Amino acid sequence: MPARKKYIFMTFFATWLLLFFFGGDQLRRLVFIKKSGAPRSWPRWADGFLLKSFADPEELQGDDRDHYDQSPKARRELRRNIYKHSGCRMETCFDFSKCREHGFKVFVYPLESGDPVSQSYLKIITSIEESSYYTPNPEEACLFVLNVDTLDRDHLSIQYVHDLSEKIQGFPLWNDGRNHLIFNLYSGTWPNYTEDLGFDIGQAILAKASFYNENFRPGFDISIPLFSKDHPQKGGERGWLHKTSLPPKKKYLLVFKGKRYLTGIGSDTRNALHHIHNGKDIISLTTCKHGKDWEKHKDQRCDKDNTDYEKFDYQELLHNSTFCIIPRGRRLGSFRFLEALQAACIPVLLSNGWELPFSEVIDWSKSAIVGDERLLLQIPSTVRCLHSDKILAFQQQTQFLWEAYFSSVEKIVQTTLEIIKDRIFHQASHPMFFWNTLPGGLLALPEYSTHLSDFPFYYLQHGSSPSSKFTAVIRAVSPIVSLSQPILKLIQAVSRSPYCAQIVVLWSCEKPPPLSSKWPQVAVPLTIIHSSGRVSDRFLPYSAIETDAVLSLDEHTSLSTGEVDFAFIVWRSFPDRIVGFPMRSHFWDPSRNQWSYTSKWTNEFSMVLTAAAFYHRYYHSLFTSYLPARIRNFIDQIANCEDILMNFLVSAVTKLPPIKVTQKKQHRDVPLPQLQKNATPSNGNLRFSQRQECVNQFAAWFGYMPLVHSQFRLDPVLFKDQVSVLRKKYRHLERD
Repeated sequence: MPARKKYIFMTFFATWLLLFFFGGDQLRRLVFIKKSGAPRSWPRWADGFLLKSFADPEELQGDDRDHYDQSPKARRELRRNIYKHSGCRMETCFDFSKCREHGFKVFVYPLESGDPVSQSYLKIITSIEESSYYTPNPEEACLFVLNVDTLDRDHLSIQYVHDLSEKIQGFPLWNDGRNHLIFNLYSGTWPNYTEDLGFDIGQAILAKASFYNENFRPGFDISIPLFSKDHPQKGGERGWLHKTSLPPKKKYLLVFKGKRYLTGIGSDTRNALHHIHNGKDIISLTTCKHGKDWEKHKDQRCDKDNTDYEKFDYQELLHNSTFCIIPRGRRLGSFRFLEALQAACIPVLLSNGWELPFSEVIDWSKSAIVGDERLLLQIPSTVRCLHSDKILAFQQQTQFLWEAYFSSVEKIVQTTLEIIKDRIFHQASHPMFFWNTLPGGLLALPEYSTHLSDFPFYYLQHGSSPSSKFTAVIRAVSPIVSLSQPILKLIQAVSRSPYCAQIVVLWSCEKPPPLSSKWPQVAVPLTIIHSSGRVSDRFLPYSAIETDAVLSLDEHTSLSTGEVDFAFIVWRSFPDRIVGFPMRSHFWDPSRNQWSYTSKWTNEFSMVLTAAAFYHRYYHSLFTSYLPARIRNFIDQIANCEDILMNFLVSAVTKLPPIKVTQKKQHRDVPLPQLQKNATPSNGNLRFSQRQECVNQFAAWFGYMPLVHSQFRLDPVLFKDQVSVLRKKYRHLERD
């Protein structure tokens, strides 16, 4: 009998547990129902006046859960509906075979008339079409980009494109999104702001702003920054911290000025920001005055907040603060993230779950403080603990990241494409060091090399030096009919240099070159390479060039062996720059509202012409692979300006001017009428006017003027000094 009672009791107890855990919410509500409908008040302490208050009791005991809160199960279900291919990786959802024959080429669906396209999406499309990866032929494409605007998927927005699913499914190349790239800045809408795009992305790669790391597919998707519609398509403004200047001690330590959301998602963090405001070195200002019905939700702090908010200028705070708070808004990303980077204001991120932009390649621990929204009160003490040396390093890194990847839509798009390309061609991908060190992953080509010692700008970090020899590349455009021609004298002078490894003659003349017996007998190898006659051919990455240093020469250049030796010694100290003899400059002409080119002999210059100059051979690869075919075709068409374009490119990489060394004779621009079919006696004036136009064309393509002026010239020790020439190493430089 006792055993039977025990059995009945255990059965009843087990049934009760099953009902309790699986019977739903109704039973639990019956068990834990409160006796009184009034909420239990917070305790009232006798010494409450001694305690610092961070929130009102009424604010804490409110039990009105935000309507945007969802259970984990609901969030998982929503995610499954939005991301049906959440398991996609490059190995499973990308067809690598499309990239084998033609390499990494990107096709953009042609725009159709009548389709609404925002200015931001047009900038993205234009950036792709002007890149070196673009192809108009879908048969050659490895990656496809839609012509329909997918940036704003908030259905309350006027830029929301309706019936997107039907349009995309109708594309014959769609193939369930395979090998497609979709860009998005805004997803979801009030009140939940989910990451629902309103259409099935299939197996497409998603390049998205405000990416939640729960939905991010590592190694497949790409997190991009949120940028405004006014973000420039090219170039962009420079960072506010100059490379050579030490920033002064800022007036403020930590600042924030922005909206305060009274209700809804994102309101928790911004509502708490006033707790860290001290009115001295920490300024945290919010305003309730935004939106149509802000007064309906107005609380007791709003009036004071709105008054304090107007006392400070946002741009002034950016300029004068060391750290900038970047809290989440309605979505995880914020415009102020890029604004802080440009201003060298170290971002303090308060956006839990945000997959930071380009986190696959950028080490954000060197440029930003990633905080926790729940630990807001620890932020002031955290930033105060940072040493001034580390603060300076963080500020310099923000400037590098801004200018390398974020200052324009073009750089954001290029970075996105380069990341995808690295995944496809993993054997020739960028090391992390390239992405996080000057000049950045866009200007350090892994196709050239992945070894630091092979690049001109990594010698200092690597602790190495360039090779001790150079290769002379002489461009010949005239037939050799006399033994007294300048090119033959030039070959002899250059070959006598102890640093010369070989001489390469780039034969660009219609007539065949002389027999080997007709060339000067020199002690170094002399190689003749036949060229197509295009001026850009002089900067092709020829395999015959085996030294780090290249001495670029025109056939009419006149140099002595001493001048060559001295210039090479100087270049070895500045291997990332152009070092040479003939100089030119540019200036802004306000009367014509454009850039102008000048060949006047002045104390200031911004270009050293490649008619007689040293530079690193890496710039041949960069010139050929980085610059789009359109701009190279332009200089080939006019048979001019290739030297100016090389100066633009090197200055864009180094952010520094070229270096001029001393020279006996002044270099003159020699017109080459044989390069132009319709040559006239005034060809010299035509050539000069073309160079004027080139400066403006190149500045427009780069989106800014990369050339840097300099008054710096290097002469040998004791040059022109009134001492015996026997004491001078380069004594021949002073002779006529």
